Amino acid sequence: MSWPEPPSWPSPVRPHAPRYGRWVGVLALVILGLITLNTLLTKPNGGAGIGPGARLAPFAVPLVGSDLLGAADVATHPNDGSAGKHPACAVRGPRILNICQLYERGPVVLVLFVDGGGCEQVLGDLQTLAPSFPGVQFAAVSIKGDRGQLRTLVRSRGLGYPVGIDEEGTLAALYKLSTCPQVSFVYPGGVVQSKPLLDRPPLATLRARVSELVAAARARGWRPPG
Repeated sequence: MSWPEPPSWPSPVRPHAPRYGRWVGVLALVILGLITLNTLLTKPNGGAGIGPGARLAPFAVPLVGSDLLGAADVATHPNDGSAGKHPACAVRGPRILNICQLYERGPVVLVLFVDGGGCEQVLGDLQTLAPSFPGVQFAAVSIKGDRGQLRTLVRSRGLGYPVGIDEEGTLAALYKLSTCPQVSFVYPGGVVQSKPLLDRPPLATLRARVSELVAAARARGWRPPG
């Protein structure tokens, strides 16, 4: 299995460019970056996450602590164009966060967040809750972001669950990301159990939602380990 490499866009060389042309280009890139971040956080697709009863779109992304590079694989079949060369559910390994692999194991609580968006505190909340919910698969994915800063975040908060990085922001549209964070609650098998949380809730609220997910999953036949 080879991970798809991110595209490379070489810059054309233009001799005898105007004196300030380079700085105009840099400024344009900065403005574009700010617009992109604002778009991620201001409901670009009119969405509010994946609704109850819908199946999560498959994806595989590099773990932030790994040396693996590449865009998110969101393919649903082989050679799926820009979505990926291999079906996302089949792209697995110790350096990869694969959502299919998680929901095959049990209920999933998935957080999508924007690094530096001021909403990463919810990651510590998940770490606090995780020991109380054996068998529940907690995971998080940063939409873009700086990998070095993300590694520091994982270490500083002592996160024991997988944290991936979506280097090109593919999941923002696929998962209808409209706020930071977005917390989804998913049955074993990948079907969404309830409406996602679109902000950082009080810890008691988050605990109640995870408890509801476990109870609903048990009613469908799932049993936690042990």
